[in-house]
Amino acid sequence: MDRGTVGSAQSGRLLVEVREEGASAVVTPAGELDHHTADLLREPIEDCLDRGFARLVVDCSQLEFCDSTGLNVLLGARLKAEAAGGGVHLAGMLPVVSRVFEITGAEAVFTLHDTLEEALGEPGPDGSEAGKPEADPGD
Repeated sequence: MDRGTVGSAQSGRLLVEVREEGASAVVTPAGELDHHTADLLREPIEDCLDRGFARLVVDCSQLEFCDSTGLNVLLGARLKAEAAGGGVHLAGMLPVVSRVFEITGAEAVFTLHDTLEEALGEPGPDGSEAGKPEADPGD
């Protein structure tokens, strides 16, 4: 069992897995994100925010489709995360999903990364690496 797994939700067309990676919550939707499946992503994202994760990394590498409803879920999460001092980072978008962000201009309001590793390695607001606790100066 993956000790880092926080939870998952599933429908016929979307599976969402969530795990903790240091100070970040990594949310991985797999399948189609649309009007019928949006709550399967919204609920775990809101749960992460409610538990104090202001920095969310959404691993989009397995997301095959995203419509305007899915985009709105991510935009709403961005607003809540930024209000808590964090943000939403999107990683590994497939071209078909990336196109939706380009057409709508949403790519301008998210931090986009080519890979999950890149998203997790970006420095946090305090200068420490995201996903990695800052070293104790006494070490």
